[in-house]
Formats: sequence, structure tokens, C-alpha cells
Amino acid sequence: MTVATTGLSSAEAARRLHHDGPNALPVARRRHPLLLLAEQLVHFFALMLWAAAVLAMVAGMPALAVAIVVVVVLNGVFAFAQEYRADRAAQRLRDLMPVRATVRRDGHLRQVDAAELVVGDELVLEAGARVCADGEVLTEAGLAVDESMLTGESVPARPEAGQHVYAGTYVAEGEASVLVVATGTHTKLAGIAALTQEAKPPRSPLAGQLHRVVMVVAVMAVVVGAAFFGVAVLLGLPAAEGFLFAIGVTVALVPEGLLPTVTLSLARAAQSMAASKALVRRLDAVETLGATTFICTDKTGTLTRNEMSVVRVWTPRGEVTVRGSGYEPTGTVNGGPEAVEQVRALASTAKRCSPAAHARHHDDRWLPVGDPMEVALHVLAARLGVDGPSEDSVRFPFDPRRRRSSVVDSDGVHVTGAPDSVLPLCGTVPGAGEALADLAQRGLRVLAVARRAGAGQTWQEAERDLELLGLVGLQDPPRDDVAEAIASCRSAGIRIAMITGDHPATARAIAEQVGLLGSDGLVLEGEDLPSEQDELGTLLDRDGVVVARVTPEDKLRIATALQAKGHVVAMTGDGVNDGPALRAADIGVAMGASGTDVAREAADLVLLDDHFGTIVAAVELGRATFANIRRFLTYHLTDNVAELTPFVVWALSGGSIPLAITVLQVLALDIGTDLLPALALGAEPPNKRTMRGRLRTGSLVDGGVLRRVFLVLGPAEAAMSMLAFLVVLLAGGWRLGATPDAALLATASGTAFTAIVLGQLANAYACRSATRSVPRVGLRGNRLLLWAVAFELAVLAVFLFVPPLPHLLGGSAPSALGWGLALAAVPVVVVADAVAKAFLVRKMHFTRPERPLTS
Repeated sequence: MTVATTGLSSAEAARRLHHDGPNALPVARRRHPLLLLAEQLVHFFALMLWAAAVLAMVAGMPALAVAIVVVVVLNGVFAFAQEYRADRAAQRLRDLMPVRATVRRDGHLRQVDAAELVVGDELVLEAGARVCADGEVLTEAGLAVDESMLTGESVPARPEAGQHVYAGTYVAEGEASVLVVATGTHTKLAGIAALTQEAKPPRSPLAGQLHRVVMVVAVMAVVVGAAFFGVAVLLGLPAAEGFLFAIGVTVALVPEGLLPTVTLSLARAAQSMAASKALVRRLDAVETLGATTFICTDKTGTLTRNEMSVVRVWTPRGEVTVRGSGYEPTGTVNGGPEAVEQVRALASTAKRCSPAAHARHHDDRWLPVGDPMEVALHVLAARLGVDGPSEDSVRFPFDPRRRRSSVVDSDGVHVTGAPDSVLPLCGTVPGAGEALADLAQRGLRVLAVARRAGAGQTWQEAERDLELLGLVGLQDPPRDDVAEAIASCRSAGIRIAMITGDHPATARAIAEQVGLLGSDGLVLEGEDLPSEQDELGTLLDRDGVVVARVTPEDKLRIATALQAKGHVVAMTGDGVNDGPALRAADIGVAMGASGTDVAREAADLVLLDDHFGTIVAAVELGRATFANIRRFLTYHLTDNVAELTPFVVWALSGGSIPLAITVLQVLALDIGTDLLPALALGAEPPNKRTMRGRLRTGSLVDGGVLRRVFLVLGPAEAAMSMLAFLVVLLAGGWRLGATPDAALLATASGTAFTAIVLGQLANAYACRSATRSVPRVGLRGNRLLLWAVAFELAVLAVFLFVPPLPHLLGGSAPSALGWGLALAAVPVVVVADAVAKAFLVRKMHFTRPERPLTS
């Protein structure tokens, strides 16, 4: 395709703009915010609470109905805010398009809005410019394009005439004239935008578990309510009163406090993660990260610092080592005097070959300007105190065919390039081959530097009969904490894969340095991946695999293939190309410091410091959060056992034994005394076993939880409350089958209520550990629980002594005998818990659990 040197005419450009439309990314058809909010108010859990509110209103308990509605609305609004922010990822893609572009029209250069570019325009690019349409290079001079946000490749591309550049990339060096061949929805960037919009995040493991728990509780509540309606009618209650009684029982069994407890527990964990430089954008991502079984990590900027630096230089006169921090101009060069002097000459030549590159100081950091490799050569020169000449020179830019660049000035010809391109022009250099192999084996990127006296009008004349000055070994160093973080992930049973757009050799070297590469040393390229998803999942379902040269579509396929194998996949990334995979993964982890807005908006978790080690800290908090949810579920369910037992006893006795507690007392327990201790259990800090062994999150309520609830804690609490109730009645003169005096019944009911509250106090501390008894765990370690228990006791006093609450709830303060019986619930629950845990620990000596214990 060709274009006249005058470019398009303004009239033709206007015609094409009208026909093809503006050069803009497709705007996703976004759901109305009210629809998003409505979705958060009508999921199954919310619907169950709405039903509970309606039933509470029908049963004549408007205060409870209002409280439930407030809980549903507040949680819905909070979840809506998180969802609304996540849906802005595609919008961020549009922000990559520049506002203005330089084109040649009517024979003149002019600035136009990027949205006005059309196919056939001649786009003029220069260093620092953002490419705003896909185009074919017509002419170029030293053009280098940073395509990392599209391809993941850390080394700038060097497109030549006839090759393509793409919207969303930017010119790192040189200049070019480009013929626009695709705009708007037809660009490669638009294709990635479409992938990001189509990728739907899967439901988190926590959401699935809570859904199952709520389903079970809902069925139980309805079945129990219906059963008590039948019993009430059989005992002679009018149908209307029996119906209201059944509604009260059903409402009492609905876990009104579960939703706010889970939400606030996740929110507190999110705050802790933010303090550790991990920003959570979706609350359930806290638990999802803890459930992660496979991490697919990028290389550049994630495992490495994304800071190219010279670390070793070989010369015919000896070898030197270079040390320094990033692109700072200060550092040390160690080696023999002759070798150091040779490196000075090498640095001077290398600096002349890349005059546009340099490092600049900004916000207390030294940042690269230009190709990071060329900037590293400038930094080497600065550390040696070498200044390049300022006179005019003739430059032959890097050419991907000859793989070198050169400069001719008054001092002669200066050449840098790939060793296999430069060494043949230098004749035989003793030791060069061995040095090259050694540097490559160390995982370094190697650059050859040479020179000669004389000149040349063309690169063919200049680049001949060279003298090799040396071989430069450059490294993008791994982050300091990466190896330790990888080891921690593996101790937790989490598999890791490197997914990068970089060269396979570079990826392998970094994987070996940080200890990521698996024992089988498997390194794949994106183009070699199987087309069948099941085959792909089988190939990648191992620890330490490296996949290089991947495309955005490859990353998306990898995430879904591993999910199909049953993995909870965390995908890290920082570029535009990572957006679809970040969104489709169970949890997307974006780099906050070096990443793009697109990656951050598509992700669930943003690492503010870009440290891979921060992921480990977040995983630990996520695992602790899952354990904490199990803790307060155990706490809640134990209370339900104690609350339901009086109704069961009343029904089984045919009404001969009065109800020990009323429906309003049950609601007072659920909302008044239990909520804060449950929240405090949600703040339990991680313990030493949190990161040991693979975490199985098959069920929040598994056999272990059910055994503790229905065979240990629940029966102990229920038995003491019923014992206290019956002893107080009998001591007051009541006999089985008789109707007790109202005052006596109120005292006995208040005693049973108090026994449950005090039993829950002991239960809260018992739930802190699945294996250690309360005395071994101690009362310290969770300051919030101390405050919650104190509040629980204060609320108990209000319910018992502050009018009109005792009369409204139906229970008055216990007698002296009642207080003694109620207080006995504390040691009974503690002892029962200790005996059960001692049996469990003894059993553990004969079996090895797959899941790490919570403490």
C-alpha cells in the first residue's frame, strides 16, 4: 500500500472519517448503575434476608425487620461500589489513545485530534510519541517502539520499512513516517479491549461456600418452622397463633449477623493487606487469594526490578565487575588496572552509539529515558567518569537484519551490537568465545562493543576490520525477596509458573536464578502450546513451568485451562496485554507502581510496591481470613444449637416443659450479644501453621466444624442452659406439666438466657483454635475479642436490668442460684472443648491432615 508524499487531502480525510467512524476504542455497553445496585440486593443471601424481614414484620417485630433491611442495603451498597469500579477497566483502555497526532495532509504537517485519524493518513512519529493507530512503517531512522504493554516483551521492537506499529505503544527512540492501515475498532488494541470486556471473573470460592451454607440454613429454618407450626397446632394453639410462633422460630434461625460479619471480616483483612502494600479492589478477593493453588507470574517488573544494568564486562585485558543500584550514576568497578582502562574505552564507544538515551532524576529515583539497555551503558560510563563527545557525528541506527548500530566521528568508528553480529568483524580474539559462553550461562544479556580508526560513508564501509573492546553482560536483576517468596508459596502447596512475553533463554535464566524453574526444566513458547484446552491444562499443571513469547490470548487460555483442572488461579500482570487474563483469573494481581491503569482496573488485587513477596503476605492473610470465617461460623452455629434446644424440648415434652427462652430472646442473642465477638474472631491474626501445606477449601462447614458444633460445644452450652432453667423452676416449686408462675418463669428464662450468653463467652475463646484448648491459647493475642466480650457482658446487663427490656424479652435477672448455674456454663464449655481437642490431637499422631490447622 502506498501514499503520495503530500498525504491525504482534507476532503478525502473527512470522507473516510464519515465512512469509517472516529479512531476510538469501542465503548462497552455498560449496565446502568441502578441495575448493578439491584443485583447486589437480590442475590440468594439477600433474598433470604428480605424474606426474614417480611416474616419479622408479619410476626409483629418491626424493629427486627428494619434492622435486617438496613443490613441488606448497607452490604449491597458497599458491594455495588466495588463492582462499579471494576467495570471501568475497559474505559481505561480508551485513555491510552493520545489527544493529538501529527499527520501529513494537503502536503503539510498538521496536528489533528487522534479521533480524526483515518486509514491512508501519513502519521509522523518521533521519540516519546504515543502511536495512536495501527500502521505500516514507510520510512524510519533509528526507530525503537516499546510494545511491552501489548506483548510483554521488555526489549523495544525495531520495526523497519514495511513492518507494522500498533496503537497503544509508544516511540522509545528515533522517528518514522507511518501509513495508517487500521483505526478504532479494527486496531490490535481494540481486540484486546474486546477480550477484556468478554472475560468474566468467576465466582469466588467464598461466594460458593457461603451460598451452600445459606442454602442449608434456609432449608433448616423453613423445615423447623413448619414442624413447630404442626406441633403448636397439635398442642391446641389456634392456627393463627401457631403460624406466628412458627414464623418467629424461622426468623430466629436465619443468620442475620452472618452477612455483616463476613463483610466486615473481609474489610478488616483488606485494610491489613493495604498496610502490607496490597490493595484489594474486591472484598471476596481476600479469601480467594488465600485459596489460590496456582500463581501465574509475569517476569519483567514482577520477578525482576525492570532495571537493566551492566554487571560484568569481559575485555581482552581482563574482566571487571560492576556494582550499583538501578540507574544511579554512582557505583563501583572492580578489576585489574588494564582491564578497567579498557572498559573506559568501551564505555566511551558504547555511549556514542546511543546518544539519545540517558537517566534522569525524578522523585528521588533515577529513571531511564530511552532503551533501558542503552541507558545502562550510559550509567556504566557515568560510573567510570567517562564523558562522550558532543561534536556532530554520522550515525547508522540499529538494524534488525545486521543486529548492530554504529557511529562515525572524529575519533573513528564505534560499533555496538549482538556478539554473533560484531565478533565476525573483529577477526580472531583469544578467549572471546569462552567469555561469551560464560556470560550467557550466567543468564546475562550480552552486547559486543568494538571500534576502529577511520571513517565510512555507509555502514558497509564503516563496520569492518574492527577491534573488539569487550563483551558487556547486562542483567535485569531479580527482586531481593523473590526467592524467599517462591519458597514460601511452595511450602504452602501453591504451584508457580512464569508467563512472559520475553525470550525463552532470558526467562529460563531468571527462573533458575530465583529458584522458580521446576525439576524437569520445562520451558515452552506460546506458539508451541497445545490448541486443546484439556491438553494445555495437563501440560501446565505442574510446578515451575516457564512459558515465554506469550500473547494476550495465550494468557487467557492458560488461566482458563488451569481453572478447568480445578485450580484457583492467581494471574499477575502489569500491561494492557494482561487485562483479559487478569479479569478471567480467579484473582488478578496487578503491579501498582509500574503497571498500567488497565491492568490495575482489571485486577482484584494491586501490589503497591510491585514486590512479588507482597503476594505471599496477602496469601497468608487470605488463608487466615478463611480460617477466621470458619471460626465465627462455628461460633454462630453453636449458639443456634443452644437457641433451638428449648423449642425442641418443649415440642418433645408436648408442652409439659415450658419454653426456656422466647423468640425475642433468640433475636437478642443473634444481634445483640453475638455480633461483636463474631467480628472479633474474624480479626484473629495468622499463626505459624497458616502457610504450611496446601489449603483445601472444600467447605466452610465440614465434618470437623459440624462435630465441634453438634457433638461438643453446642450440646455443652445447651445442656447448661436447660439445666439452669429447670433447676430454677424446680427450686421455685414448679412441677412437670404444671403452668409456672409468671415471675418464676421470667426468672428461669432469664437464667437460661444468661447461661447461653456466658457459654458463648467461653465458646468465643474456644473457637480461636481448632487444636489448642482455651488455657493453652490464653486470653491475649486478640485484643478485639477482649473488648467484644466486655461489650457482650454489658449488653447482657442491659437486657436483664434496664426496663422495659426484661419485660419485652420475657426474662428477668437470675436469682443467686441462677447466677451460679449460669456461670457454671463457662467451665463446662471450656472443659468439653479441651477434652475434644485432646482426643483430636491424639488422633493426629496417626493421620496426617492435608490442610494446615488454623492454629
